[in-house]
Amino acid sequence: MKKLLRCLTVRGRATCVLWFCFSILPVLTIMPAQVSADEPAKKFTVQEAVSYALAHYPAVQAAIQRYEAARHGVGLAKTSYLPTMSMIFQDNRATRNNVAGMLLPQSVIPNPSGSVLPPSDLSFWGSGAGILLSEEPFDFGYRRAQLRVAESSVRQAQEEVSLTRLDVAASVADASMLLLEAEQQVQASQADVDRRAVFAKSVHALVDAHLRPGADASRVDAELAAARTRLVIAQQVQQVDAAIFAEALGLAGTRVEIVPGPFLHAPADVIWAAPPADTHPAAKVAQERVRQSQDRIDALTRSYFPHLTFQALTAARGSGANAQGLPLGGTNGLLPDSATNWAAGFSLTFSALDFASIRARKKIEEANHGQAEALYDLTVQNITGQNDQARAVLESARKIAENTPIELKASQDSETQAVARFKAGLGTIVDVAEAQRLLLQAQIDDSLAALNIWRALARLAAAQGDFQPFLDLANRAASGRP
Repeated sequence: MKKLLRCLTVRGRATCVLWFCFSILPVLTIMPAQVSADEPAKKFTVQEAVSYALAHYPAVQAAIQRYEAARHGVGLAKTSYLPTMSMIFQDNRATRNNVAGMLLPQSVIPNPSGSVLPPSDLSFWGSGAGILLSEEPFDFGYRRAQLRVAESSVRQAQEEVSLTRLDVAASVADASMLLLEAEQQVQASQADVDRRAVFAKSVHALVDAHLRPGADASRVDAELAAARTRLVIAQQVQQVDAAIFAEALGLAGTRVEIVPGPFLHAPADVIWAAPPADTHPAAKVAQERVRQSQDRIDALTRSYFPHLTFQALTAARGSGANAQGLPLGGTNGLLPDSATNWAAGFSLTFSALDFASIRARKKIEEANHGQAEALYDLTVQNITGQNDQARAVLESARKIAENTPIELKASQDSETQAVARFKAGLGTIVDVAEAQRLLLQAQIDDSLAALNIWRALARLAAAQGDFQPFLDLANRAASGRP
C-alpha cells in the first residue's frame, strides 16, 4: 500500500509505469491463467469501489484483527484481579529418607518431612493432596495501571483501524480517478489519430494530384505514426492504471472497469468545514501513543510497592509407614488418609533492591514518552500542511476548469483554419501539425479539468481525516441533487 500511495501521489505517472513494469508485469507473465479475457470485468463506480475496498481489502481486515487482539488484551489484564487457586495431588513409592537439616530453594532434592530415621531399603506408598488459594486484596494501584496500558492499546488499535480505512478509501478513490484520467487520454488520443488519418488522406490526394510536394505526404505520415504511438502509450497507461485499481481494491489479477458517474462534470462550488487537525485519525493514533507511554510510566512507578497476599490452604497426606518408619504393606498410603490440615494468613513481599532496574526502565519510558509527544506534534504539523496544500490544489483546479473550455474552443478554431489554409495553399503542413498538437492537448486538458477538481476534493477529504463528505458530495452529484 505504501508503494501504491507513493506511486499515485509523489513520483507521478512515469514512475507509476516503471514500478508497474518491474513489480506487476512479471507476475502477470508468470501466471497468465489468472486473468482471462473471456471473464466479464467487474464494474465499479468510485463510491462502490471505496465501499468494496473498505469491506474486503486485507489491510483493513488486518487492522480490525489487531483491534480485536487488543480488546481481548483488556480482558486478560482484568483477570489479574481474580484470585489464583493451585491444586496438586501426587502418589509415589519410595524409601524413607528423613535427614535433619535445611535445604536451599531448589527443585531436585525432596524436602525432609519428619524426624531423623535410620536408613532403610524398604519402600512404601506415599501420597499428598492440597489446595492453595491466593489473592492480593490491594496493590497500591499497580493492576489498575496495567489495565490502563491495555485500554490505551485498544484505543490506539481502534484509531489505527480508522486511519487504515481512510488510507484505503483515499488510495482507491485516487486509483479510480487515475483510471478515468487514462481513459480520457485514450479517447483524446484516438480522436487525434482519427482526425490525422482523415487529414492524411486529403494530403495524399493533393500530392497525387501534384498540387502539393511529396514532402508534405511524408510529414503527414510521420505525424500520423507519432499519433498512433501516443495512442498505444495511452492504452498502455490505461492497462497499468486498471491493474493498480484492481490491486487497490484487493482484486489483483481480476479485470476491473470504472464507471465515470459524475466525475467527468465539475462539482458544485461548495466545500465542507475543515475539522481541527487533532481529530484526524493519524493525530489520534499519535495521541494514544503518548497516553500509552504515560500509562507505562505510571505502572512502573507503582511496581515498586510491597505486595500483600492473602493465602489459604488445605492439605492432606498419606503414608504407608508406621511411626517407626516400617512399611504397613498393601495399598496403605496410596491415598491421603491423615487428618486434613488447613492454614490461612497474609504474606508481605517487597523487592527492596529493584529500585535501580525500575528507575532505569522509567528513564527509557520517559524518553519514549518524549519521542511520542514530538511525533504527535509532527503529525499535527503534517496534517495542517497537507490540508493547506490540498486547498491550494483545489483552488487552482477550479480556475483551470474555468479556462479549459476557452482553450478547447480556440484550439478547434485554430485547427479548422489551419487545415483550410493548407488546402487553399496559404498554409504549410507544419502549421497544421502544430494546430493538431494544440487541439490534442486542449482536449486532454478539458476532459481532465472536472476530474482534477474531484481528485483535489478527495485529497482534501483525506487530509482532513474524514472521507465521508467527499462520498456524500459524489452521491448527491450522481443523483442530480445540489
